[in-house]
Amino acid sequence: MPIEEVAKQIVDAAIKVHRALGPGLLESAYQKCFAYELRQRGLRVECEVQLPLVYEGLSLDAGYRIDMLVEDLIIIENKAVDQVLPIHQAQLLTYLKLRDCRLGFLLNWNVTLMKNGIKRMVNNL
Repeated sequence: MPIEEVAKQIVDAAIKVHRALGPGLLESAYQKCFAYELRQRGLRVECEVQLPLVYEGLSLDAGYRIDMLVEDLIIIENKAVDQVLPIHQAQLLTYLKLRDCRLGFLLNWNVTLMKNGIKRMVNNL
């Protein structure tokens, strides 16, 4: 499936899940329901994917975990916060670079309308 079609499914699924649950839950609750919804759409989803840090050719476990990896193409970082901060965006950009992915979404589930909680980010590699 082309990356833009996967991206469209991600946005649509996020809106559907948020309409059903609304704001105010823990990030983990949204992640479970969102992963389920994406899988129902036939997408391959991995959660809590270990992301090693490569230093001088050595792969090190530095404790980094990707919230969700969809179709091995798109990284999803889930948040349930009052406000998305620059550090959250930097976190996703770092994950995109370390994983060598081009596209990611920062999703803040703690919003009234999900369209206001979706931040699409690209890694220009």
